[in-house]
Amino acid sequence: MSIDEPAERDHLKRLPPEYYQDQAYVHWTLTMQNRQKGWLQPVFFYKLRELLTHTTFRYGLCCPIFCCMPDHIHMLWLGIVDGSDQQLAMQHFRKRFNQVLQVYDCRLQDQAYDHVLKEEERLEEGCRALVDYIARNPERAELVATDEFASYPYTSCLVPGYPELKSFDSDFWTRFWRAYSFLKNNGMLRLRS
Repeated sequence: MSIDEPAERDHLKRLPPEYYQDQAYVHWTLTMQNRQKGWLQPVFFYKLRELLTHTTFRYGLCCPIFCCMPDHIHMLWLGIVDGSDQQLAMQHFRKRFNQVLQVYDCRLQDQAYDHVLKEEERLEEGCRALVDYIARNPERAELVATDEFASYPYTSCLVPGYPELKSFDSDFWTRFWRAYSFLKNNGMLRLRS
């Protein structure tokens, strides 16, 4: 057994599967094994975004914010359609992202940490507070100056079909909730423009 391998795997307890399905809101934190750094470069950020795009389309999700830190990643996923399954989506994403990380001899820890948002946290004010918390991670880590979190190059959002949405635009929340509502009511397929 190497020093990088734990003697016994200690898995985090999960809520029952239904908490991660349909229109669930889940804050995911994925940490690099041994807090390894050096993988976060523009090419990997764009590869992560590509994998996240495929994952959100495949599993009926949107991501109002994701933030890549030097040794971990935060993502807030919202289920759009009945049948969304965030546990399956996370398995899909992690497997493919670990393949990308092999270039740097790096991998994610065995299990992501998650926080399933409660009803009161799912309200617009609670959701905004969580997004603000995630967005300010680079500030707390002193990667950017106070109140300069919007300049951090490794924070973005992903809403299927809405590439023009930008996390820190002044009208982001109005446009985000409108897009999210449309996708929830009409599904992910739009036959006419």
